[in-house]
Amino acid sequence: MSAVPTPALPDERLAASAARLATRHAGGFGVETVQSLLTDSYRRLAETASVTTHLVVLAERLTAERLDALAHVHGAPGSGLSRVLFVCSHNAGRSQLAAALLQHRAQGRVTVSSAGTHPAPEIEPYIEQVLTEAGADPTAAFPKPLTDEVVSAADIVITMGCGDACPIVPGRRYLDWPVPDPDGAPINVVREIRDDINARITKLLASLPST
Repeated sequence: MSAVPTPALPDERLAASAARLATRHAGGFGVETVQSLLTDSYRRLAETASVTTHLVVLAERLTAERLDALAHVHGAPGSGLSRVLFVCSHNAGRSQLAAALLQHRAQGRVTVSSAGTHPAPEIEPYIEQVLTEAGADPTAAFPKPLTDEVVSAADIVITMGCGDACPIVPGRRYLDWPVPDPDGAPINVVREIRDDINARITKLLASLPST
């Protein structure tokens, strides 16, 4: 796969994304910080993506997540929700299922993120289907790299098969969910993995603050 060149600002597409993000975080982060994170997000996604058509859109979404995480670390107003981070190797199956299911069931009680230590080019087959069947929204699912901001902001880090590559940050609550990898599995097995994760989420929700 040939490398996708990283546009240098002022690239008009990234510049428009940077302007939107800078407006959203006005008073919190400078334009230079936003631009730097956006360009870095684009570069990281471009390194592994198999489909590059929507990279600018995905880079903006990843940058928004990183900025929100930084705001949480810095104690910005409105950033006080508990944050749960799911980490697996490729961020293409298990961690995507877990993040979407928790987001669906938590109903705004927590902020949810997922990432991979070595992100895959695309989401694994059947993930979108089994999430839709469960009533969860699969549209936000795309493999994302693990970034310092998101790890530092997490209150709970749940690892799912990333082994020694999983992040360790002092003071965090860590859980390890030994869930099978859905990579290459038939749809009935992927449904079983989804249901396993959903049962674990029931226990997780019971352990979280009510507000």
